[in-house]
Amino acid sequence: MDFLIATAWAQQAEPSTSSTLASLLPLVILFVVFYFLLIRPQTKRVKEHKKMVDSLAKGDEIVTNGGLLGRITNLGDNFVIVEIAQNVEVKVQRYQVAAVMPKGTLKNTL
Repeated sequence: MDFLIATAWAQQAEPSTSSTLASLLPLVILFVVFYFLLIRPQTKRVKEHKKMVDSLAKGDEIVTNGGLLGRITNLGDNFVIVEIAQNVEVKVQRYQVAAVMPKGTLKNTL
């Protein structure tokens, strides 16, 4: 009976550009959110830490990442010597300095 009734074939769907754009939009939004909430603040903190480490000077009172509080007695390219008590000095990597404390902090803690 094929010769009396024509066979109906389904038409092929045309690719739509709006569906492609709509599927990529959540990925783009997710990347923008990650950039502003994670990547940008982290790079800002790294720049501030590098600036702080580069500006270290003899006599600065510092706190290391390990929690040692002391005064810088000698500076090198990669290391600083920190006096943590009278006649007690330790050698610490420059990048392990967490913060520079205000002058007089050691007097208040001892």
